[in-house]
Amino acid sequence: MIINLPLLTSERFFQPFHSWAEQSVGNYNKLIGILFVLLVASFIFCAVEVIRMGWSDERTTVISLRASYIMLVIIILLDILLPKTYMWHVFFMFKYFMAFSAAGIYLAIKHHKDFS
Repeated sequence: MIINLPLLTSERFFQPFHSWAEQSVGNYNKLIGILFVLLVASFIFCAVEVIRMGWSDERTTVISLRASYIMLVIIILLDILLPKTYMWHVFFMFKYFMAFSAAGIYLAIKHHKDFS
């Protein structure tokens, strides 16, 4: 039995965003460009925090595993919530931007707490 709840589907929630992106090629290119820059910046931020953590030992291994767990949870959660029927590559970049950002923020907070 399939229950269709139109108010809770992600396609209906992201429809204004979808229509704005398809109004012109410029809007779509701006969206792709901004998300790509955010994705690269969040990846660099996460890599810098991993480098700042230093060599692998008992403490840093646990922190790295928790950061990876945070990334996995966010990827799975956003994979469930974001639509897969249209603009999937835009939401793919957004999903990994959020995952890298959350892991980088977690690493920065742990680094700040450990060295304060």
